[in-house]
Amino acid sequence: MEFFKLFSNKASSKGIATDRLKLILIHDRANFSPDLLNMIKGDLLEVISKYVEIDDSEVDVKITKTEEIQGSSPALIASIPIKNIKQR
Repeated sequence: MEFFKLFSNKASSKGIATDRLKLILIHDRANFSPDLLNMIKGDLLEVISKYVEIDDSEVDVKITKTEEIQGSSPALIASIPIKNIKQR
């Protein structure tokens, strides 16, 4: 059965649960409340929308960790699909 898992693109529920738990722990350790993250997301979208047309329904902003700096430090990751560039 392991052979067929190689061809599956579907993530396992265990993997999804592990990723969600990691995000929760990172949020807690970084002292980021969901409200603060939503405020940051709103501010980012407001600024970026001055220059490009974005797809609000597909925006994903989250806190994760980075190991580039000594130790683990929180990092803000934003995926913001661009529909069109505004002409100025």
